[in-house]
Amino acid sequence: MRDYFAFYGLPVSFSPDPLAVKQKFYALSKQYHPDFYINESEEKQLEVLELSTLNNKAYQVLSDPGRLLPYVLELKGVLTEGEHYMLPQDFLMEMMEVNEALMDLQFDPDADKLSNLTREVEEVEKGIATRIAALSAGFEELNEARQEKVLRELKDLYYRSKYLVRIRAGLAKAGV
Repeated sequence: MRDYFAFYGLPVSFSPDPLAVKQKFYALSKQYHPDFYINESEEKQLEVLELSTLNNKAYQVLSDPGRLLPYVLELKGVLTEGEHYMLPQDFLMEMMEVNEALMDLQFDPDADKLSNLTREVEEVEKGIATRIAALSAGFEELNEARQEKVLRELKDLYYRSKYLVRIRAGLAKAGV
């Protein structure tokens, strides 16, 4: 995995300075623009193309909070692709109730119940987002032991939010 923070010369953070990210992106876009290397060897052109692509990917991830959280967790070795993470039982029980209510809505559509269920899910999402923001603020200033604890909590919140994406899809389907 490429370290986009190192590539941009920035510290690992859940909230990198947007201006610094944008400035670095534009500077590297100019530096690695393929048109400037048209008279170079094929090898050099390929190298510049790879760096240009890396710059684009780095910008996409570092400027998108939705992509940044899992990226940092993966970069820190806390999140691995394809892992089977077990969410806490209390969360799963709460979501089981939401899923049951969704199934009921499929057989017996009710706009008021759908609206209430949507609000309930929005509250859970808001709570997760608030907790993620609180935990990730100032992450880079924490000592290593505290960072590890925060990373584990953020991983759990990340998986909860991923679970809620599926719930959201069910709500959208029920609203059709």
